[in-house]
Amino acid sequence: MMTQTLETTDVKEARRSRIAQFSGRAATIKIGGSSITGIVRAVKEDKSGNAPRWLVTVIEKPKA
Repeated sequence: MMTQTLETTDVKEARRSRIAQFSGRAATIKIGGSSITGIVRAVKEDKSGNAPRWLVTVIEKPKA
C-alpha cells in the first residue's frame, strides 16, 4: 500500500475528505485533475499562507 499526501484549497473537497476519514470508508479524492481512491488517514489545515489549504493523507487502495 502506498501513502500519498495531497494539497487542496477546495473547502468542499476538504470536507468530503474529513467525512471519509471519520467514517472509515474508502473515498475517491479528486485534486488538481487527478484522483486517488483509498482510506483517508489525516486531514490537516495549514493556515500559514493567505488562503487556507488542507493536506490530505491517503492510503491508496491497491487496484484489482
